Amino acid sequence: MPDNHIEKLKIDLNNISTENELLNIKSKYLGKKGQITTMTTTLKDLSIEKKKVEGQKINILKKQIEALIDEKFKQIKNNYINSKLKEEKIDITLPSRGTNYGSVHPISQVLTEVIGIFADFGFEIVEGPEIETDYYNFESLNIPKDHPARDMQDTFYLEKNQLLRTHTSPMQIRVMEKNEPPIKIISPGKVYRCDSDVTHTPMFHQVEGLLIDKEVTFADLKGILIEFSSRFFGKDINIRFRPSYFPFTEPSAELDIEWIDKSGTKTWMEVLGCGMVNPKVFEFVGYDSDEFAGIAFGVGIERLAMIKHGITDIRYFYQNDLQFLSQF
Repeated sequence: MPDNHIEKLKIDLNNISTENELLNIKSKYLGKKGQITTMTTTLKDLSIEKKKVEGQKINILKKQIEALIDEKFKQIKNNYINSKLKEEKIDITLPSRGTNYGSVHPISQVLTEVIGIFADFGFEIVEGPEIETDYYNFESLNIPKDHPARDMQDTFYLEKNQLLRTHTSPMQIRVMEKNEPPIKIISPGKVYRCDSDVTHTPMFHQVEGLLIDKEVTFADLKGILIEFSSRFFGKDINIRFRPSYFPFTEPSAELDIEWIDKSGTKTWMEVLGCGMVNPKVFEFVGYDSDEFAGIAFGVGIERLAMIKHGITDIRYFYQNDLQFLSQF
């Protein structure tokens, strides 16, 4: 009788592969209504001697069934583990996907380079507020009330006589108010103007410089800017100074570089504005223009970046196009 049960159990176990199926078989043989329980209930009708003999046989059978079921459980568990390992197997010999690293924005690269060049020349770096007053942004720089730069279509006005600075020149006034000459500073930062096209954006970056001392001349200005251009654009660059007009400098000039356009034609391109500090600006800060002279210059960082990298539309810098930015 026990052998018959064991053979049937082995057949049942061979036909299953999941843990739930095994639990059903365990219940069939060892459960409350299972075969072992049924066999045990028949012992009550036997004599004491036969109960002892048959009870031992049932216990042996029960242990054999439990052992076979436990063995099957281990087999099912191992099969599951092996199948998962096979599914999740990783070929460590395959090449990795690599990591995409970010890079410094081209405007930040050029700004850092420009600051570094002027720092080598001994200029101190100063920064100031982007929200300015009309006095520091216009009046103290000798920009008259009727100047076009003051118009609403050119300047972002706020309230209470405040505005978004249109250049970093206000820092020149702030520094002169608090310090006596000699002064040698550059002021980098963001500036804002109501302008937007392929060469202008409402927000852009400038670096403006100021040098004040005794016996400063236009020759000093030319020497500084020629050396800057040589370092930034290369020693073979051709430059020229062209007369211009700015309210805060007199005389004023613009620096042009010789450039080759898309058609291969050589042309002159404006790079920056500069000049001798207007004596009227000195009056606002209490400097004696008979004793001191100054030079000033201002350059747009986006313009430099466009020239250096051959970019035709300034808006590319601010479209967050990774395909474009990853080139730098």
